[in-house]
This record gives sequence, structure tokens and C-alpha cells, in this order.
Amino acid sequence: MNSLENKITAPTLVQGTPEASGELADLLSLMARLRSDCPWDKKQSNHSLIPYAIEEAYELGEAVQSNDDEDIKGELGDVLLQVVFHCQMYAEQERFDMIDVITTLQEKLIRRHPHVFEAETLKDEAAVKERWDEIKVEEQQARAVRGKPQRRLDNTKAGSALMQAQDVQKQASKLGFDWEGVSGAFDKLDEEIAELKTEILDKPQVEIKTNIREIEKELGDCMFALVNVARKLDLDAETATLTCVHKFKSRFGYIEDQLAAAGKRLEDSDINEMDALWEAAKQHERD
Repeated sequence: MNSLENKITAPTLVQGTPEASGELADLLSLMARLRSDCPWDKKQSNHSLIPYAIEEAYELGEAVQSNDDEDIKGELGDVLLQVVFHCQMYAEQERFDMIDVITTLQEKLIRRHPHVFEAETLKDEAAVKERWDEIKVEEQQARAVRGKPQRRLDNTKAGSALMQAQDVQKQASKLGFDWEGVSGAFDKLDEEIAELKTEILDKPQVEIKTNIREIEKELGDCMFALVNVARKLDLDAETATLTCVHKFKSRFGYIEDQLAAAGKRLEDSDINEMDALWEAAKQHERD
């Protein structure tokens, strides 16, 4: 955290057309220029960038799996962009800057590796992981001393919304906050879907737009309730959703291939023709 003696200094805006130098300082100056002169970059907030940060992390994972160096470099750069973008905006708010973030990371890495930088000896990877988790608990206790309350669900896993939802439900269940069987989860899902319908159906479009934030909350409640059904069935909501995404892409690819074979494009087709081909794709899967 930046002290009063260590004043936050905003990066100097790069002038003219910059060159790709590979220097961190030049990257920070470039980001400052984009925040100053690019309409899209100027409009963003730390909150609006959250979906992009999550998306870039997933795309990096896919690139690593592909083992293509150019893709990996590009996706690592996109992840770095999110860090630089957030740091620029927090610096503008005079909260902290890139130096603070790097310093905090360095301190954490040194603190969590006593077996490397101190006399502590750990025999294998499992022991290192166990010690790492112990140090994390110590850090959480230190935050509690600083006045940040520690709550039982604070240590749920990071990840996609589905992954977090399932883990927070799992932890709450261990503390007795759960239904005995899946029927209660289904009842809650039906209740949440009914509330979402109330906010949308038979409402004029202008009212829906005005109330969009409340609708967003109701939609989130429905998805959270559906994850609860998955958990009660011992299914992984993330895996189930990814399987559905793969299935949808495969079936839509079948539609595109069939249209191409007939000398047509997707843009030249209508919903009735595509729906018929969708059903054909389903039959193709069964066959």
C-alpha cells in the first residue's frame, strides 16, 4: 500500500506514435495515453473490466493448451494489459500504482517461500503446498487484526462465477445451511424463475430497460439456484456448462456445413431452416 511519503506519480503520456520497446515504463505511458485519448478506454472502469480479465485468463489457458508460441505471447500480453489497465485507473484515483502492485507481489512471494529464502526445510511439493496454505491463513489473521472481519466463506475458491457459486454453496452446506435433498433446490429454482418472469414478461421494453439492474440480480439468483441443483446431484456446474457450450458449437457447425454444402451462407438462411438443421444435427449425434 502506498504511504503518504511515497506519493503516487501518474505515468507520463507517450507522445506521437510510440514504438514497441519492450520496456514496462513505456507500456505504462502508452496505457496512460490510451486512457487520455481513446473514447473506449476512457469510458472503462475497474468494474467494467472484470469480464475481460476473466475472459483473458481463460484464453491464456486455451493458448497454453495449444502450445503455439505466438498465441501464448499474445494471450500473456492480454492478461498483462488487464493488470496495466487496472493499475492506471487506480493511480488516477490516487489509491495505488504499478510500483505498489509489484512490491506487494514481491513481498508475498518472499513471505510464502521461507524454504527458499530462510532456513526452513520442506521435503517435497506436498509439504510446500501445505506450508503455503498455512502462511495464507496467517495473512488472513493479520488482515483481521487490521480491522477486516474474517468470515467463514471468505476462503472459497476463486474462478468463474459457476465455480465460485458451487464452492460457496459447498462451504455453506458444511456449516449446516442446506436442504437435505435435491427437492428443496428445485423448489428454490422454481421460485427464482417465477420472480425473473415477473420482472420481464408482459412488461414494456422501456420498463425492462429502466429495471435492467434488478433483472440482472434476478437472473443471477436463477443461475445460482441451478448450480445448487447440480451440487445436490454431485455434478460440476462448470463442466456441465462447458459440455453444453461444446455441444452448441458442434451443432451450429453442422448447420453451417450443411448450408455451405448447399451453396448457402448462414446470413442467407432463416430461423426455420436453421432450426430444421439443428434437429438434423441432434439426429446426427445420435447416429
